[in-house]
Amino acid sequence: MKKFIESLKILYLQLSDKKEQIVARLLFNYSLTVSTAESCTGGLISSRLTNISGSSNFIKENFVTYSIDAKVNILGVDRELIDKYGVVSSKCAEAMVEGLFAKTGQDICLAITGVAGPTKSSGKPAGTAFIAIKTQYCLKIKEVKLNSNLGRRTLKFLFSEAALDFLIDFIQSNYAAITSANKS
Repeated sequence: MKKFIESLKILYLQLSDKKEQIVARLLFNYSLTVSTAESCTGGLISSRLTNISGSSNFIKENFVTYSIDAKVNILGVDRELIDKYGVVSSKCAEAMVEGLFAKTGQDICLAITGVAGPTKSSGKPAGTAFIAIKTQYCLKIKEVKLNSNLGRRTLKFLFSEAALDFLIDFIQSNYAAITSANKS
C-alpha cells in the first residue's frame, strides 16, 4: 500500500509540476545556456528539458555518462578519484561538473551521480545522489537522500526533480551575478 501511495504522489508530480518549464523560462529570461552530465538519471533531466519547445536556444550539449569509462573518457574524471571516493560521492559529482564545464563552456553545467537501486553502489544506499552545478564563478554541490524502498523509476524521476529544483534555486539566487558577468 505504501508503494501505491508513493506512486500516486509521483504521478501527481509528473502531471502537475513542470519544473522544466520554470527552468526554461529562467534560462530564456537571463539568456543562459545549460549542459548536463547524467549518471543515475540516465538522461531524464535532458529529456525533460528538451521537451520544451525552443530548448535548442538554451541546451547545446548533454551527456549520459552512466559508466565509469564514460565519466573518465567523456568528462575527464580521474579514475583514481573514483577508486578513492566512489562514483556516488560529492567528489565524483564535482569532477563530473568540472569536466562538463571544461568540455562545453556553457553558462551553467549540471552533473548528477547516484544510486537508483535496488542495490547499493559505492557503499551508498539506493536513494542517494549528488548534484553539482558549476558556472564560471562558482560551484555548488548538493546531496540528496530519498527513501531507498522506492522503485528505480521513481527514484530516477525524484532525482531529476531534485536536480531541476536545485537548478531553479541556483538561477534565482545567482542570476544577477551570472548575467552581469556575461555582459562584461
